Amino acid sequence: MVSGDRKSQWLISIIGIVSALLLLSACGGTSAGNPAGSPTASAGAIAVVAAENFYGDIVKQIGGNHVNVVSILSDPNIDPHEYQSNYQTAQNVSKAQLVIENGGGYDDWMDKVLASVPISNRVLIKAFDTAKVHLEDNEHVWYSIDNAQTIAQAITDNLKTLQPASAADFDNNLKQFSQGLQPVLQKVSDIKTKYANAPVALTETIFLYQTAAMNLKVLTPLELEKAVAEGNDPPANAIITAENQIKQKQVKVLIYNGQTSTPVTQKLLKDAQALNIPTVTVTETMPQGKTYQSWMLDQLTALEKALGQ
Repeated sequence: MVSGDRKSQWLISIIGIVSALLLLSACGGTSAGNPAGSPTASAGAIAVVAAENFYGDIVKQIGGNHVNVVSILSDPNIDPHEYQSNYQTAQNVSKAQLVIENGGGYDDWMDKVLASVPISNRVLIKAFDTAKVHLEDNEHVWYSIDNAQTIAQAITDNLKTLQPASAADFDNNLKQFSQGLQPVLQKVSDIKTKYANAPVALTETIFLYQTAAMNLKVLTPLELEKAVAEGNDPPANAIITAENQIKQKQVKVLIYNGQTSTPVTQKLLKDAQALNIPTVTVTETMPQGKTYQSWMLDQLTALEKALGQ
């Protein structure tokens, strides 16, 4: 539920965005120089805006030089749930032929930006709606490798519609993307084979898509994970249970979401480190210099190592 203060902040933000866009339009529809990262910077390329950088990366891998992508959320040191859009976001979206967001309540700010700059022929992909694998009350669908493949196919289909002449390139790039997922899928299979039912702790729900695929046994109360994911205070009994699981060394590994750090999760991390329980940090957005595949593979490799200690 959105508080009155946050609604007021959003209305003020949207009014400012719309006013700025109207002024921009009155001045001829162009800015004083196309900024770096504008989705229209490359002539002839499909202008794409991705709400999150991992989706932007998938679009780049499939679109190649036929797309120009701007990713809005790209800093793994910032909590994505606290993002507020600005004029630059609205300006980029106003020029985009294709927009991809997660949906499912994860990035509602993008829906509001889209509504503020309506374009009838703009293509919108909502990954949550496209994904086939869903966990209850868990919008982090990109953490399912199977979902990534499904979403990549949807991206390919839409790019082919927008630029039919490049369809063969898009299909070929999709094949390469899929091949790049194979080492990730193999790592998931390897961990499942070696460590099925191994007890682990999570600070947040994001990694449940992968613990389920690897058949790891998550002991942390779901109430705590969900509260942290939603920016709420976990129930006291859930905190006590999670802390006792660490103190009593009931778990082999603590998987820690570094982007949704709270006093509760920081204490769990500190306690685990004090007891030499291996910890693995995961992120919601993709670190710089990574691809979707290398990001997932690196985290899984770290987890495999931690489980083996």
